[in-house]
Amino acid sequence: MQNRYSRQQLFHPIGQTGQQSIQQKHVLIIGVGALGSASAEALVRAGIGKLTIIDRDYVEWSNLQRQQLYTEQDAQEKIPKVIAAKARLHSINTDVEINTAIMDACTESLLPLLESVDVMVDATDNFDVRFLMNDLAQKYCIPWVYGSCVGSYGATYTIVPGKTPCLHCLLNVMPHTGMTCDTVGIISPTVQIVAAYQVAEVLKLLIGDEKALRKSYLTFDVWQNQHYEINVEKVWQADCPSCGNQPTYPYLSYENQTKLQILCGRDAVQIRPPKPIHYQFDQLTKQLRPYGEIQMNPYLLSCQADDYRIVIFQDGRVVIHGIQDIEKAKSIYYRLLG
Repeated sequence: MQNRYSRQQLFHPIGQTGQQSIQQKHVLIIGVGALGSASAEALVRAGIGKLTIIDRDYVEWSNLQRQQLYTEQDAQEKIPKVIAAKARLHSINTDVEINTAIMDACTESLLPLLESVDVMVDATDNFDVRFLMNDLAQKYCIPWVYGSCVGSYGATYTIVPGKTPCLHCLLNVMPHTGMTCDTVGIISPTVQIVAAYQVAEVLKLLIGDEKALRKSYLTFDVWQNQHYEINVEKVWQADCPSCGNQPTYPYLSYENQTKLQILCGRDAVQIRPPKPIHYQFDQLTKQLRPYGEIQMNPYLLSCQADDYRIVIFQDGRVVIHGIQDIEKAKSIYYRLLG
């Protein structure tokens, strides 16, 4: 046990002092799907002192191809991801304190978890939660590492409040296709590359080596052998509502959150994004065609799946017919539209 971290300590930037620092730090990972699983395992093996993981979902068969903490038995029994993850992580390193929460990420649920958190890791599947993380990070001065992956494409960026542009500032330079793993798939190397970059940045933050942090927004396509770094140091905006000179943290307020409403008498749930989203229906048709019959006119697109029908309007409003369960509606919405 005395030599458990010997190879990590031999790495000069970390050393014995850095290892001691890592063992005293607390990391919060939001989501323990593909990215969260990989990051959690790497940090537990690295000897993080305390790890908090949250996720609302349970293990399914389609997860096993890329979510490395889970087994067939977890999928058979539909074990909540955080429960299965904690069991596996404790079998790797019993010295790490692991806290879990089975819940949806929102302002009210995340606030109590932020106490003593040194770094947050983005392992979510949607931008609603990412913008919420961004505002919490700015308000409470907690660095966080953004990460996303779909198909063979991945991206990551490190945000340090007061020192780097925030996610809100990056809106104009970030490519956002609306594609999800459920519509275009994903290969595991994409996950592993993004997670590796994220964990490396987390380790730098935990030992206080901010000079080594990557300043660029990194994107890659592992299948097409493409790798790009976008210099974003100058995209900071003085009037940014999240990190500017007079921040208002808009994504922490109710009016700027996605609204879900059961439509009385219609056996349907309506989802309204905080701001209008103008979808490209031609692209959505290609994404949603595997799920069912598509109908489209200039005002809306409809996809009839086996158990439900999803209708997408030009302003971004979505109605899912055939269900009255808000959580199920939210899951379908994020899986298909990101």
